[in-house]
Amino acid sequence: MTQAVFIGIDVGTSSIKVAAVDPVGKLLAVASSPMSVDVKRPGWSEQRPEDWWAGTCSAIKQALSEIDSPEVRGVGLSGQMHSLVPLDSQRQVVRPAILWNDVRSSAEAAYVRETVGNESLRRLAGNPSLEGFTVTKLLWMKNNEPDLFAQISHMLLAKDYIRYRLTGELGSEPSDASATLLFDIVNSRWSDEMCGLLNVNSELLPPIIESAQIAGGVTKSAAIATGLAEGVPVVGGGADNACAAIGAGVVSAGDALFSVGTSGTVVAPTTLPVTDPEMRIHSMRHATPDTWYLMGVVLSAGAALDWWRKSSGDATFDDLVAEAAMTSAGSGGVTFLPYLTGERTPHADANARGVFFGMHGGTTRGHMTRAVMEGVSFALRDSLELMTALDVHPDEAVAVGGGASSAVWLQMLSDVANLPLRTVGPSEGAPLGAAMLAAVGASEFGGVVDAGKAWLTDLKSVTPDAAVRDVYDDAYGRYRHLYPALRGMFAEGGE
Repeated sequence: MTQAVFIGIDVGTSSIKVAAVDPVGKLLAVASSPMSVDVKRPGWSEQRPEDWWAGTCSAIKQALSEIDSPEVRGVGLSGQMHSLVPLDSQRQVVRPAILWNDVRSSAEAAYVRETVGNESLRRLAGNPSLEGFTVTKLLWMKNNEPDLFAQISHMLLAKDYIRYRLTGELGSEPSDASATLLFDIVNSRWSDEMCGLLNVNSELLPPIIESAQIAGGVTKSAAIATGLAEGVPVVGGGADNACAAIGAGVVSAGDALFSVGTSGTVVAPTTLPVTDPEMRIHSMRHATPDTWYLMGVVLSAGAALDWWRKSSGDATFDDLVAEAAMTSAGSGGVTFLPYLTGERTPHADANARGVFFGMHGGTTRGHMTRAVMEGVSFALRDSLELMTALDVHPDEAVAVGGGASSAVWLQMLSDVANLPLRTVGPSEGAPLGAAMLAAVGASEFGGVVDAGKAWLTDLKSVTPDAAVRDVYDDAYGRYRHLYPALRGMFAEGGE
């Protein structure tokens, strides 16, 4: 007897991860292949797409080997956003992929802002011009690698390249295309106007399909490489943040996702496109029809606590969190700015830096640990405050990532945001969301809402503690005053 399986593949920066799920949502297997990043120069970040493919093949084979008589009914994909994969006329990779966290294209990002203008960027693409966005990387190639640029016939994103290797079909979908600055997020199509303003040949851009739409079937050669059966349907998939939201059941207005991993994100779906006049927060298409989402990004979330652990001698995470739990809300007046690698939301400032403020003779390590956790929570609240100002009001949020696994941090997030929070299982995030899209594409469900109801289970729930509301509002006010006061010093730099 065969076991029906849906496969979700996440093309991450640190690993390729594969989740195998049965039709009722039971997680049958999880496998991963580690990935490394090539940093040829400061600020550069590259990976070889062929390594993604090799890692994908290995992880799929590993996952299938753990299941008795698997019958794969569909494959979905998720992947790191923004990363540029240029292909030539023979569909061969022209150069290593330039990743989302590569900042070499500062001059090109400035050129886009000057050429298009902020108001037109908001109207046409819904997002600001930052080094992370794909078009700046393409323009960098044009300016700095003209011979290689001349070879480009097709432009793909990370998970789109893996879909191409699986099916032989070129394509992208709205949630990932939204992060290129070449996509009209309102009308869900490539923007001819943006291409014209930036002199980008629109023929480089792949066809757009929906995230749960079948893009093609697994080819014979891909079947041999992966262990999948030839002809298995592969759907469009989605950007990693969109798939993580789907994998947590965050797909409708009123929902929100708080992700506290190495970085942090707040995602809130909307039924209409919403953009910030000052473009302090990102606006993207969701990986489900007629839905958008606002997204705020905290560059150092769990990374801030990890930095503090490494700076705290032999203390473990458990030691530090236990000390923080014994410390009162407000951290004894100590405030922490978690801008260890600059910041994205609401301050798009690469020069911003981490700060402890307010220490005194009675300050303990527990105060400082709690200040780090509160500082990250305040940074996430920054995004929520922007959403509220744009008339997007989540009723509750699902928390995911390492921070959500800490009962202390989970309660702190709920208190700071003044929102009920819950965690769900399975907790595989983006690859689970990709598998859900595969199940929808295979007609197992009518949509991702139905898939989430069938596959997800609430694990923990917390509600805000009214007793600390005023304390956190006061502490958040101190936090909010620090960046404007220090911005000039950040701009002056110095190590």
